[in-house]
Amino acid sequence: MPVQLTSGKLVLSHPKGPVVEVLLYGASVISWKSGTKSNTELSERLFVSQKAAVDGSKPVRGGIPVVFPCFGAPTHPDHARLNQHGFARNSVWNWDGTSIDEKDYVSVQLSESPMSWITLFYSKPFLLTYVVTLSEFDLKTDLHVQNTSTSVDNLEFHALFHNYILAPSADVLVGPLQGFTYYDKTESTEGGKSTPKVEARAGVDVKKFTDSVYENANGKYEVTWPGGGLDITTNNLKDVVVWNPQETGRKIGDMEENGWENFVCVEPGYVRGFVNLEADRSWTGGQTLSVVHEERHLPNL
Repeated sequence: MPVQLTSGKLVLSHPKGPVVEVLLYGASVISWKSGTKSNTELSERLFVSQKAAVDGSKPVRGGIPVVFPCFGAPTHPDHARLNQHGFARNSVWNWDGTSIDEKDYVSVQLSESPMSWITLFYSKPFLLTYVVTLSEFDLKTDLHVQNTSTSVDNLEFHALFHNYILAPSADVLVGPLQGFTYYDKTESTEGGKSTPKVEARAGVDVKKFTDSVYENANGKYEVTWPGGGLDITTNNLKDVVVWNPQETGRKIGDMEENGWENFVCVEPGYVRGFVNLEADRSWTGGQTLSVVHEERHLPNL
């Protein structure tokens, strides 16, 4: 079977071997194993902390959590009663049992609409549809947002894929981000955090605590390290966040010991400003993660 549901988890299996696991809780991708053209042995591509909860008790520390409708602490009046990063990553999504099984890919579709507990904190009507597609060397995730309001109410939101990429943080480089404006959330003052900077590096490293929000970037990114890498291609996601806590990760309760040494977060999203979606209209944001087959070297200048 190309798709199996076991204990609240969907397992997608490609006929050539790659496998993806998706929790119904949070619609979180918690594993993606794929080979390369030169080595068919399956390798894990995503980091999940050994201390992460995968039982539906809290959002998963790792994999690909879905962020909606707010990124970080709420700043929009409609989101004032929500927790950081919204509710999509800590609610149970629906799967109606259908899947698409083609020669080149396997796909499932999950959905979420206002449930009783969500309406206690968020009053806007909506429908979320999340499509996960596994190909031999690619993983594609698409978030469809529909404003189901029958009035003139607009739906304003953030959306982001919080990718934890399994990689040696001491050696990883992310690019091309040179020349793009970013906001450094590691600054000690609110003024510093809100002051735009311009990226000077051709390859961005995370050897120190990094939490940078790049605005209106180019939508195509390379994440490289000795012996490996991923390409990220996005659709309708104008911003990207590069994050690694380094030693401050010791303060994160569900982070495994020295876990920050084993990942970089490269997070495409729409988080500088809000998507403004009119009633009875839809919006889609997506990404494709692709295995790099030959070693690359981004300059770190």
